[in-house]
Parts: sequence; C-alpha cells; structure tokens
Amino acid sequence: MSERGALRVQLDQLIREIAKFGVVGGIGTLVNLGVFNLVRHTTEIPVVRASIIATVIAICCNYVGFRYFTYRDRDKSGRTKEMTLFLLFSVVGLVIENGVLYAATYGFGWDSRLQSNIFKFLGIGIATLFRFWSYRSWVFKALPARETVADAEKFLKNSSRQHEEQRRRQRVT
Repeated sequence: MSERGALRVQLDQLIREIAKFGVVGGIGTLVNLGVFNLVRHTTEIPVVRASIIATVIAICCNYVGFRYFTYRDRDKSGRTKEMTLFLLFSVVGLVIENGVLYAATYGFGWDSRLQSNIFKFLGIGIATLFRFWSYRSWVFKALPARETVADAEKFLKNSSRQHEEQRRRQRVT
C-alpha cells in the first residue's frame, strides 16, 4: 500500500473513532446535563456538588459506551489497569469540567440556571478534548495493526526457512 493510501486509511479510522466517541460522548452529555438539572432543581445541593454527582453518573455510562462501542476492538487483556486509568483520567476530566463551573459560579457570581448550564456545557467541552486524547492514548490501547502482525509472521516464517536452509547446507558440507 502506498504511503498516501496508508495515510487515507489512518484518517478514515480516526474519523470513525471520533464519530463513535461523539455518539457516546453525546449520550453522556445528555445524561450529565439531565442529572445536573434534576439534582440542582429538586434538591438544595449546591451547584458544583450537583455537577460532580452528574459527572460521576455520566462517567459510568460513558465507560460502558466506550468499552463496548467506541473501543470494542481494542485490547481487553488488562481490564483492571484499563478501569484504573479510565477512572484516573475521568477524575482529571471531572476537575477540568467542574473547575470551569466553579470559576463561573464562585469567581464571577454567574449562578442563574442558564449561566450554570452554559458553563457546565463549556466545561464538558474542554474536558472532552482531554478525555479523547487520554482515553485513546492510554486507556483503550490499539491492538497491533493486522498488516504489522502479518508482516511479523511473514518475517518469522522466512527467518525460519533461512535457518533451515543454513542447517541443510552445513550438513551437506
């Protein structure tokens, strides 16, 4: 395959991955905003605490979506490590997301329903960029490409044949 063709395949794979990530993330955003507004407006829980509760619930939903939809073809051998890394990077995303809301609410006094939802959504967007990079780089690692595996098998097979031929030549001489 030409270098241009390989680049096209990689770009197509990245676009599909972003689309799947977007579907799961979109559902997670709806869950996050829905739970946030439900908790915020039916309880006396302060805005950032309500947001943290909503984010935690969305993180749980997102893990299921990412593992079984977006990254279902990725390595599944180290589930404990995967979940630990997912939680670690999700907590960093939670801090980013809710840090934006905290700054808007307590730093600038922007605490109306509309303002809270705008800054909650903005925080989700910023945290999503971090999460996409960290999940694909560290949590849901790609398995080796099929071409790479095929090339390695071919190399091993050829190496084995060459070794056998050398042994035969040594016996003959």
